[in-house]
Amino acid sequence: MAGIVVFGAGGRAGRAVTDEARRRGHWVTAVVREPGRYPELGVDGVSVVRGDVTDPESVAGVVGGHAAAVHAVSPFSGPEQGFDSLDPEFFVRAADALLGGLAGARVRRLVAVGLFANLLGADGRAVMDDPEAFPAEIRPFALAHAEGLRRLRDAAGEEKAGREGADRDGGGRDSADREGADRAGGDREGVADVDWVMLTPPARLEDGAPRTGRYRFGGESAPDGAAHLSYADLAVAVLDEIEAPTLHRTRVSVFNPGSPLR
Repeated sequence: MAGIVVFGAGGRAGRAVTDEARRRGHWVTAVVREPGRYPELGVDGVSVVRGDVTDPESVAGVVGGHAAAVHAVSPFSGPEQGFDSLDPEFFVRAADALLGGLAGARVRRLVAVGLFANLLGADGRAVMDDPEAFPAEIRPFALAHAEGLRRLRDAAGEEKAGREGADRDGGGRDSADREGADRAGGDREGVADVDWVMLTPPARLEDGAPRTGRYRFGGESAPDGAAHLSYADLAVAVLDEIEAPTLHRTRVSVFNPGSPLR
């Protein structure tokens, strides 16, 4: 089977995707910043390598020869971490590096894991813009995530979609954003050919819950507050979208099929 690169393979989503890929017979390149911290990842069918998802040269160095890449990296582990070290450009730089690196290596498929706070609530606002639904202290992380989505949309040539996303997701935009793309480097030729999709799980994402093999897509809207999904079933959705893509250059919610929409 074809190889898959998993950026952020040491996290819960990345581990679940790696396990699901191995289950289906794919060989996996597991990319982490410090391989020595993750000896348990080096099982049969998995090559653990050092890499930086925000570095175009690092991305280009590991994606060649693979069928697809998965972006499951997060620089934020929880509110207790604080925001002093948060890079607001992290997800923008990751989007630039991934698009440039994949384009240069002629790897067309990219599946990214999204953030629930950036989906749209019942009132049409992003969840992160509702202080009753989302803690204000975590909003800087959500804004950074939204900027990464905006960069993906812009690179796909969907300028109108990118501007509408800015209005929905919050935060401003100026010429510095475009300059940032130029500074990021990588192979900018062909980035619009990268067929990306962002799958966004609900806030209730369950670690250790069983794999059912079932899930539902819900467009840009956030599902009902009771919606849930296991990491294992998120990984099923990710691998399905690699093996038989149905979604192209868009962001959708993904959740348990028994969960209602708002």
